[in-house]
Amino acid sequence: MLKGINPLLNADVLYALRAMGHGDRLVVCDTNFPADSIARQTAFGELLRIDNVSTAKAIEAILSVMPLDTFVEDAAMRMEIVGQPQEVPPVQREVQAVIDRAEGRSWPLVGVERHAFYEKAKTAYCVIATGERRFYGCFLFTKGVIAPDAE
Repeated sequence: MLKGINPLLNADVLYALRAMGHGDRLVVCDTNFPADSIARQTAFGELLRIDNVSTAKAIEAILSVMPLDTFVEDAAMRMEIVGQPQEVPPVQREVQAVIDRAEGRSWPLVGVERHAFYEKAKTAYCVIATGERRFYGCFLFTKGVIAPDAE
């Protein structure tokens, strides 16, 4: 155990989050996402897991150590519902609340069409699969920076 680190963040996930650089993207997905096949196409090359929790809980843990990129408009993206792109299901509303709390302000998720989401996911640094069983629990995040301490 480590002090101050959410216990959902296992060693493999922490390694990947630390290895990511500014502008690298991370996928956090539900159980229906083609996680393994897409993860094999990412920079990391293998699937990471935070099992038995919702995407909201996994993302809460991730955002406790990873900043979002303030230089881009789409640092937090969600997979759109096929045929209903404007609808935001409960799983995505929960994640929206987690993001807003972690960032201390409203930070709207940007919707991405399903197949476009898959293509963006293939260019991510890594994929983290969760135990989320609800549909459309799939998200992309862009890593930001941590400013140096004031002198």
